[in-house]
Amino acid sequence: MIHVTAAILRNESNKILIARRPPGKNLAGYWEFPGGKIEENESPEESLKRELKEEMNITVEVGKQLGETTHTYDTFTVHLMLYETALLSGDIQLKEHDRMAWVAAEELLDYLMAPADLPMIENLINTD
Repeated sequence: MIHVTAAILRNESNKILIARRPPGKNLAGYWEFPGGKIEENESPEESLKRELKEEMNITVEVGKQLGETTHTYDTFTVHLMLYETALLSGDIQLKEHDRMAWVAAEELLDYLMAPADLPMIENLINTD
């Protein structure tokens, strides 16, 4: 079981940041909410702050947890925790993704989203 965190980061137009996994990576071509694996002795909130700094060069404040889900892929299982997140500083620089997009919640299903993220999208659409 891999424990991961993901961010719901919104811009001034209330659009949500998603990023695409590049060729050569696991789940290449899939879009996802940015985040990553929780390391040993790290809280989910600490993990999300670290991952967004490493992968996008931004500093964030992690807010309330919006939900969690577990998804089993062919070779591994992911336990995903989703958090409301606010940008504190930095301009996004993609280091682990090849594209990014700001999308309205109801547009998320227009993208090829990572299967582990799908259960969270319905909640986002219903609360926007």
